[in-house]
Amino acid sequence: MSMIGNLLRVSNTELQEYLKDSSLLENRVYSEGADPSIVDIDKSWEGILFLLTGQSLAEADHPLAAVLFSGQIIDENQDLGYGPAHYVTPAQVSELNAQISKISFADLEQKFDPAKMMESGIYPEIWEEGDDVIDYLAENYNLVRDIYAKAAANGEAIITFVN
Repeated sequence: MSMIGNLLRVSNTELQEYLKDSSLLENRVYSEGADPSIVDIDKSWEGILFLLTGQSLAEADHPLAAVLFSGQIIDENQDLGYGPAHYVTPAQVSELNAQISKISFADLEQKFDPAKMMESGIYPEIWEEGDDVIDYLAENYNLVRDIYAKAAANGEAIITFVN
């Protein structure tokens, strides 16, 4: 079974509604037909997290871990596939966007260490499979940056989850 990372831009009003009633978020995520506002970064999420922080999800305490896993949970009892959804508020989106907008993939590529990523068990443990892995991470990291830039420009929150 694959663990797919997802990001969802939402208004602050929508975020507040989901915090009050998490079933609304679950209904949105799992409604019939794909929701075009849910962006899938495939299995790259822990690789991106590692490049940003030097840490796995299990040990992530770096401030930039919040880009994908803020520790702010919509509903601790809700499981959207592989645990609950995390969120960042519009103000936090702006702050994180200001930081990651300065970090190009070329900067992150300097931290790419396939052996260390494999040793650390960074999902999906494909890091020694060649140059395509770099392209895969670059494409998805740039997608994350774009989502944050759009959300910051629109004053939106971001919800992240793995399913």
